[in-house]
Amino acid sequence: MAQVISLREADRAPDRCRAVTSNGKRCRNRAVGDSGFCRMHLPAKPERIGPFDANLIRDALEFGRRRLTGEYAVDDFGFDEELVERFWAPLFRPLLQQYFRVDWKGIENVPANGAAVLVSNHAGTVPIDALVMKFGVLEEHPAHRHVRLLAADLAFRMPFVGPIARKMGNTLAVPEDAERLLQLGELVGVFPEGFKGVGKGWRERYRLRRFGRCGFIELALKSRVPIVPVAIVGSDETYPMIADSKLLARVFGFPYFPITPFFPLLGPLGMVPLPSKWIIEFGEPIPLDHHDLEAWQDAMLVFNLTDRIRDNIQQMLYRNLMSRRSVFF
Repeated sequence: MAQVISLREADRAPDRCRAVTSNGKRCRNRAVGDSGFCRMHLPAKPERIGPFDANLIRDALEFGRRRLTGEYAVDDFGFDEELVERFWAPLFRPLLQQYFRVDWKGIENVPANGAAVLVSNHAGTVPIDALVMKFGVLEEHPAHRHVRLLAADLAFRMPFVGPIARKMGNTLAVPEDAERLLQLGELVGVFPEGFKGVGKGWRERYRLRRFGRCGFIELALKSRVPIVPVAIVGSDETYPMIADSKLLARVFGFPYFPITPFFPLLGPLGMVPLPSKWIIEFGEPIPLDHHDLEAWQDAMLVFNLTDRIRDNIQQMLYRNLMSRRSVFF
């Protein structure tokens, strides 16, 4: 077994390995870096450090070093892919798997490569359904793809929330940014109901609101990419809104101010989402590349496609609501 020679002898040959072989001779190999040993005599790395896996600790320290030294990349939209995969995804994983217990249906309908527009219902008082869908595709899809969500400017004007939204790959819901993302082959997530959907009251749960100005149809027709309808069941019960304070909404500059059975009565504790049972279904892609290049200017075609997709999502919602055995169990 190798033995370490004295420091005085090592100083006379600093580039050589510090180990001595079984026959008493100094190893003649060069040392690796500043370790003092060659590759053959490098000390074995510990498998555990206390109760923790040593590899996980080394990875975490290396991740922290890169964040502190700026050795990471972001794209033109501010998307930090490494931060999402190494930090945010592990935080959302137990929320999806143990808390909401999401059942994923038809996730194979999301293309494994190339651009597509994911069009979903939007509800829940707080728009966590968008994040659940985003991280669900990243975790559950075989290709582990990122969904680039389009959000209203309010999200990016909020302190703390705005920078995080950018880092997660979200961008402002404007045609120029959305078209560029599709040209880059990305998945773009769209929620046509907007704030009208998120701010629905308890009595209107799972009833789709009107789909805005149909901009997502024009976007898909221009870019000649398929549309994947998405139905999310479970989000309407996370924060059951029983009233909307118009006065407080105007004071704080929000589109609505929710009153739930627990908020604002219980303060911050009332902001904890209820553990409803979620089902997210991805419908079959609707191809649009067979239409003419100028089809996006056909108002009747755009209206008919919008109505078709809205009806498709509504039917998926009803079907999954019927199959769900309980709201919370």
